[in-house]
Amino acid sequence: MMQRDWCSQHGAALRIAVQVMPNAGKSEVLEEIEGALKIRLKALPIEGRANEALVRFIADLLDIPKGRVSVTHGLTSRLKIVEVEAGLEVATVKSLLLRSARNK
Repeated sequence: MMQRDWCSQHGAALRIAVQVMPNAGKSEVLEEIEGALKIRLKALPIEGRANEALVRFIADLLDIPKGRVSVTHGLTSRLKIVEVEAGLEVATVKSLLLRSARNK
């Protein structure tokens, strides 16, 4: 069985599948798991705070404006799809996000 890639091109945007663990001690990328990128978020999962924190966190890691990042699927779920519209390549995004995981 082929494993789904957690980061892929979707039209002009990139889609990133993430599994979020809210209410953590700090925000950090942990690892790749089962077709998703596991991310801890310091924010609580209430009133959209975790989604806002996820958008800010990914935008900061990719060094792009947060307006170019949005949660498109899974707003109330731990498994989410994030779209990045910044003209970045899949390999670049993977490298930046996974480098963050290795540098913890």
